[in-house]
Amino acid sequence: MTRIIAGRAGGRALLTPNGSATRPTSDRVREAMFSRVEARMELDGSAVLDLYAGSGALGLEAASRGASAVCCVESDRGTARLIERNAQALALPGVEVATARVERWLERDPAAPGFELVLADPPYRLGEQEVGTMLAQLTPHLRTGALVLLERSARSPDPAWPAGWSVFGSKRYGQTSVHAAVHAASAST
Repeated sequence: MTRIIAGRAGGRALLTPNGSATRPTSDRVREAMFSRVEARMELDGSAVLDLYAGSGALGLEAASRGASAVCCVESDRGTARLIERNAQALALPGVEVATARVERWLERDPAAPGFELVLADPPYRLGEQEVGTMLAQLTPHLRTGALVLLERSARSPDPAWPAGWSVFGSKRYGQTSVHAAVHAASAST
């Protein structure tokens, strides 16, 4: 069972898609990811982007822990509706769900760089070139100093982070690796 770990909705269960269409981030990995987040930034009032959202567990966890605006990007319509239902059931305001392919969503022109945290969990089958392209497309959507956590298979090579990003390491949790970097240069400067 997938559940919210901490915050105002801590302990509450999430509906998850049937079948193998998604690979929810385990409670252990989510707890480790949010420990890293909270060691580097204040989550309260922040703007969070959850890419390849699946069940929405990462974005909803951020909302439960105080993020004021969370955008979950999920390509599957049924799964996107499930995220919306979870957000409503948990009474988590500020959660927006975009039903779109991540690369298409990132192509749109942002009103202003505004995300302070990005949680990206692309399918493990997604190639390293596609992951690198996605990371490069993120730049105009981020505030300077934005934290990006990227979940990948432990067998995957380290990601190719764009220029201007400060990499601060990877951690392995069983078959999962979480890579972290800070967006050090603003796209508008």
